[in-house]
Amino acid sequence: MRNWLFVCSRNRLRSPTAEAMFGDLPDTETVSAGTSPDADNVLTGELVEWADTIFVMERVHRTRVQRRFGAHLNGKRIICLDISDDYACMDPALMALLTKRMARFL
Repeated sequence: MRNWLFVCSRNRLRSPTAEAMFGDLPDTETVSAGTSPDADNVLTGELVEWADTIFVMERVHRTRVQRRFGAHLNGKRIICLDISDDYACMDPALMALLTKRMARFL
């Protein structure tokens, strides 16, 4: 079983889209969270520990995860998808970009 954590800032657009898109993959569980205190699902150390792989939308998210949750990472990979905050939730353009950026992990 793979546990994938998708992270953006407020957990309202990009990371929930990724969670929904990849949540039905065989042997894969997905969760999404945000780094901001007002995120719909705020990132926690428990979520970081749960994840096998952490996918962040921007480099700033990787930096925040490393700084706040370094003790919980235990050598886990943090992969930056380089997707800017320019899309609505479930936007077809966002979905196409996520499919392209995630292709090597599927």
